[in-house]
Amino acid sequence: MSACCGPARSGARPLAAPRPATDLGPSGAERPGPARVTLPGGTFRMGDHFAEGYHADAEGPVREVEVAPFAIDATAVTNEAFAAFTDATGYVTDAERHGDSYVFHLLLAPAARPHVLGRVPQAPWWLGVAGAHWRAPEGPGSGIDDRAGHPVVHISHADALAYCAWAGARLPTEAEWEYAARGGAEGRRYPWGDELRPGGREMCNIWRGDFPHRWRGTGRPGTVPADAYEPNGFGLYNTSGNVWEWCADWFAPGQRAIRGGSYLCHASYCNRYRVAARSSNTPDSSTGHGGFRCVRDVPAGPPADPGPNRPEKGPRP
Repeated sequence: MSACCGPARSGARPLAAPRPATDLGPSGAERPGPARVTLPGGTFRMGDHFAEGYHADAEGPVREVEVAPFAIDATAVTNEAFAAFTDATGYVTDAERHGDSYVFHLLLAPAARPHVLGRVPQAPWWLGVAGAHWRAPEGPGSGIDDRAGHPVVHISHADALAYCAWAGARLPTEAEWEYAARGGAEGRRYPWGDELRPGGREMCNIWRGDFPHRWRGTGRPGTVPADAYEPNGFGLYNTSGNVWEWCADWFAPGQRAIRGGSYLCHASYCNRYRVAARSSNTPDSSTGHGGFRCVRDVPAGPPADPGPNRPEKGPRP
């Protein structure tokens, strides 16, 4: 995997001891979380229609895939929703248990500089930082008080599964993720069409500038609110860019699939913000651009039509 997509924890050190069992409450109970959209499922053409993917990512060939009806969060799980989970259960994430996580070098909090453990050799823009986790995404001295509606980051695959168990949900398969990300429009490069910036408009949160050292966008690089930019045809937000999202599938032995790209993706190095793009990381890894969204099974049959870009409103914190 390209290290821009996320450095892996496994292999760098022994895994920590298993976390103690946590009472997550009754399975399937309604929990606070993002609004969701119910999709009818069916057959769609999955894969890279433009032969633009990396060969090792196995995005092709384009093939017909069938998915059953399911409901999917309109956004990635936010800091607000994840806080409701940890407050209710006392859950401790893998990054907190390990004591460190990976932070992009331009985002390091000034107070976190003494806590840098080192750089990733193949990708020196990634810093191992002691004390970095979802509540301190840029290391000690940073916080999320002004980012309640941003996607939660520094989330491992196990963390995502724990949240799903509490929320009565699960992670999407890659087929479900891509079907939903396309928004009903097959064969397109992005959720909105084939042009990255139609009419000069910014449609997603990816790297703007010279990766990895110069940012040319407004503000600074990093996450934006989970419902930023225009939704796709199904009413889903940020299925290109912002944060990588864990999927249920194995990508390769020891690697779980991630989808969607992040605010660090750039055509000069990693064009994995296309809807067909795939990448992966080890299940215990966490990074400052890694999050997730949930899906739920629904009975077969036509769902109620929420209308264009109007996801069904679920309970919120």
